[in-house]
Amino acid sequence: MTARRWQLAHGRHLDLGERAVVAGILNVTPDSFSDGGLFDATETALAQARRMIAEGAGIVDVGGESTRPGAAAISAGEEQARVLPVIEALASAGDVLISVDTYRAETARLAVAAGAHIVNDVWGLQREPDIARIAVETGAGLIVMHTGRDREKLPDVIADQLAFLGKSLEIARGHGVADDHIVLDPGFGFAKETAEENLDLMARFSELHGLGLPLMAGTSRKRFIGTVTGRDVADRAAGTAATSVILRLKGAHLFRVHDVAINVDALAMADAMLARETAASARKPESIVGKHDA
Repeated sequence: MTARRWQLAHGRHLDLGERAVVAGILNVTPDSFSDGGLFDATETALAQARRMIAEGAGIVDVGGESTRPGAAAISAGEEQARVLPVIEALASAGDVLISVDTYRAETARLAVAAGAHIVNDVWGLQREPDIARIAVETGAGLIVMHTGRDREKLPDVIADQLAFLGKSLEIARGHGVADDHIVLDPGFGFAKETAEENLDLMARFSELHGLGLPLMAGTSRKRFIGTVTGRDVADRAAGTAATSVILRLKGAHLFRVHDVAINVDALAMADAMLARETAASARKPESIVGKHDA
């Protein structure tokens, strides 16, 4: 897998390619779909962050507004009151990479000032394009996610990805965001209404490499995993880990998950296999190739 350096705020970077990187989800919300209310106090949020870091998370992704379908909207002030104290505490406690999950430019600006290194926009810069300007001014890494919400989608799952993310990249580049600051996320579950649509996106995931940028996968505990496995939302860790392995083998670089340890272990096995395949290919004697060709 091609190595890439992802440039982040505060002079940091992350090398992508050789090993999968896990981002632990930290929802400081009362109403997120699988963990709402569990970590909405700063003390419990920090304890969960420390747990995820100990289990192998390379990034902690802090979100203050639920993105589940039908979730009640909150004000920017309320979002900021939830996320900023947690980001400040995490930034002062160690050198973990911090991502803020927001579509609001002002929240992004304040979060990076508080210590965040990455802005994760689930609306792909198309709700508040000024996030791209914030990324340029702060040097933040930018995760640009695809969504099908509030618009008509194209019938082909990859054609819709390319159209939406193409527009997002026009916004980013138009504001001067360099490609080495950008990661793309195909947005599993975000207005992909059926298990079949999400599975089709997984099956054709490799086609997204045509965009030429690193890819993040966010399948964690999603409804389509429950449809396939028959498991309730709290019991989808193994199903999530299986999707992580599949998508790693198809070239995903980062994985945003609730259950860090099982995904770290599963991805370590995928990485070990990829490394052995690469080594075996490099060791293959030319004489054997020639003998078989003859």
